[in-house]
Amino acid sequence: MSGPNTVRAYFVEDNPTIRDNLIATLEELGGIAPVGYAETEHDGSQWLTQHTGQWDLAIVDLFLKQGSGLGVLQACRERNPAQKVVVLTNYATPDVRVRCQQLGVDAVFDKSNDIEALIDFCLELKGSA
Repeated sequence: MSGPNTVRAYFVEDNPTIRDNLIATLEELGGIAPVGYAETEHDGSQWLTQHTGQWDLAIVDLFLKQGSGLGVLQACRERNPAQKVVVLTNYATPDVRVRCQQLGVDAVFDKSNDIEALIDFCLELKGSA
């Protein structure tokens, strides 16, 4: 399914239901091609830093089975400028948004009411690919 305008996305989300639904929605509506996922800070950080040329977008939850999405964000700080990292969380408080911005994320989305905004972000990213 990879094409010239396909956005390769990696997911760091430990809830299989949320992850599977998100992947299906973004594939259908956003032109996103999933390249993998992790459920822990260690696995997500390791994959994203060791496969630097194999992803365009990382979608990271903050609360994981082990560790925190903040550690994944820290690991991705030295990424290529074309690579985008966004946070999708149930805890998009002002303090969390500030902390994520300090770690260089491109956007923070709330799981309960920002899914459409995330899809729009993906479509915009796809259009610039």
